[in-house]
Amino acid sequence: MSGTTTVGLITPEPDHPLLAATTELLRREHRVVALHPETTRPDSLDRPADVYLLKSRTPRALSLARELESRGAPVVNSAAATALCQDRTAMAERAREARLPFSATRTHDSLAELAAGAEPLAPLVVKSRHSRRHDLVARVDSRRGLAELTAAWADEPVVTQEFAANNGDDHKLWVIAGTVFAALRRSELSPGGRGPTRPLKLGQLPSGWAELAVQVGEAFDLDVYGVDVIATREGGPLIVDINAFPGIRGQAGAPEALAALALSRAHEAVAPA
Repeated sequence: MSGTTTVGLITPEPDHPLLAATTELLRREHRVVALHPETTRPDSLDRPADVYLLKSRTPRALSLARELESRGAPVVNSAAATALCQDRTAMAERAREARLPFSATRTHDSLAELAAGAEPLAPLVVKSRHSRRHDLVARVDSRRGLAELTAAWADEPVVTQEFAANNGDDHKLWVIAGTVFAALRRSELSPGGRGPTRPLKLGQLPSGWAELAVQVGEAFDLDVYGVDVIATREGGPLIVDINAFPGIRGQAGAPEALAALALSRAHEAVAPA
């Protein structure tokens, strides 16, 4: 491919800091168009982009991405990979198949079903099965706490993970086309609640953790993604969540990596076999 490349952003927030900085870089030589997933109809796209960045996880966004893929357009990440990361049951199964150190996960049809169980309750992390904004993520230490949570979320399909003792920090690992970025953030499950995100140099990560993050992308067919990892008391890493196309805010080099990925995928789509 030569000349100008058109990059489509499937997002309701094209002014998101990562996307805005990437757009600024691309528009020096290329064209960027934003498609609001809730209002854009595929049949209205008379001039398809050369590549699309899928920074939305709503049903309409996934439907739009699938339609564009059916027309041969490259979408980063694919609709299938994005949808997989929204189902925490399927996520855990894929991680287990790939032999990743992922938190053991059980699925319950509803929080009410979990609360009705008679088995002893160990400290648990309870999450909505279907990942989305403002979903349920909570630590439960007692049946009273579970009952209080159930009062607000009784019908919510959930997964549970046994709470793993750790120092309270989440390692936020982000990957763009194999390039790893990292930060530390006090977990929302820690006694003091969620704290600020603090950039972390790769050299400060425990040995092998950056490589682990790259392995996640290979297992889940993701190009832009986040991996939440905690250091267990035994010292090993434990993956507790995986997100398709997270914000990756405040990471030097992230917009450059995303711009390069978009152009690379567009070029690959037209390269001769």
